Amino acid sequence: MNRLTHARVWSAIDALARRYGLSASGLAKRAGLDPTSFNKSKRVTGKGRPRWPTTESIAKVLEATGATFEDFTQLVTAAARGAGPSPSR
Repeated sequence: MNRLTHARVWSAIDALARRYGLSASGLAKRAGLDPTSFNKSKRVTGKGRPRWPTTESIAKVLEATGATFEDFTQLVTAAARGAGPSPSR
């Protein structure tokens, strides 16, 4: 089963950052977001609930990197399989 999970979405964001030679905070900055937006400490609330990235944040990341939504979903799928990100472009 190929479910969309919190861990897989964040893994895809991390993989996208690596693909473009950035840290998670560098990716957030490039996308015009607060540099701490993608910090691991902000991925879970103080009460332990998962905090998902917004679709707006994902759209800004894709725009800033030139990656497509298909690229992003392939990274989510790779995370589901436990595979690494596809090679850089």
